[in-house]
Amino acid sequence: MKSADESQRLDCERDFHDRWAEQIDPAQVPVLETFSLSTPPEPKWLAEKMGDLRGKKILELGSGGGEGAVYFALQGADVIATDLSPGMLEVVHKVAQHHGVEVATQVSSAEDLSQFAEEQFDVVYAANLLHHVDIERCLDEVRRVLKPNGVAAFWDPVAHNPAINVYRRMAEAVRTEDEHPIRRSQMVWFRQRFSHVESRFFWLTTLIVFLKYYLVDRIHPSSDRYWKRILSHEEEIRWFYRPLAWLDRIILRLLPILGWWCWNIAIFCRK
Repeated sequence: MKSADESQRLDCERDFHDRWAEQIDPAQVPVLETFSLSTPPEPKWLAEKMGDLRGKKILELGSGGGEGAVYFALQGADVIATDLSPGMLEVVHKVAQHHGVEVATQVSSAEDLSQFAEEQFDVVYAANLLHHVDIERCLDEVRRVLKPNGVAAFWDPVAHNPAINVYRRMAEAVRTEDEHPIRRSQMVWFRQRFSHVESRFFWLTTLIVFLKYYLVDRIHPSSDRYWKRILSHEEEIRWFYRPLAWLDRIILRLLPILGWWCWNIAIFCRK
């Protein structure tokens, strides 16, 4: 049974994302762009790790506008998209129709997947989800519903960069109050539950893009989601993003500990 605080948290998340869903034009949801342009490196890396998805059964947690779910369906996967927000799942339906594929949907918390059987899915995917949920409970459920040798793919923000933490405080109008980015100490939770865990960090020097948005373009973090803008305006920042991304790869290869000062981490797990 959920506590009063937990129920309130889930209600706030649902209401926030239902309101956001009302602002989304399904025809403008960047499905192919999310997995092909230069500025969303996290889903591209995870897609490479997941490999051929044809015929695979995929569960997406916190589907949002459906970028992941619809992309996987376009690759030939059998996809179920879940979200706390019925409004977001309605968007997923419309985005799938726009792209000519079918995606099943289910209103669900990522912390309680009891409507799904044990060992039901080949892949579980979650983008920008873990920092909204009880991570340990979510990982327990993910492991339960994965088939033997199944894989889980996550990407989320990291907690330790001071500049990003300032940005988070400034962007309070486009965030929920309960967000808790991934901390270094929490990686043990993944290793306790999965036989193989591989991670990669993104956005170190490339965070200069955020300074451009704030200091040059005069865009306040609460008026436009920077993490959406880097995708919708990828063409205008590509010329300086790509060299910085190359520099990030060199720096993180030489000094991997600096990964915890990046913006995002992608985590690939095998049961």
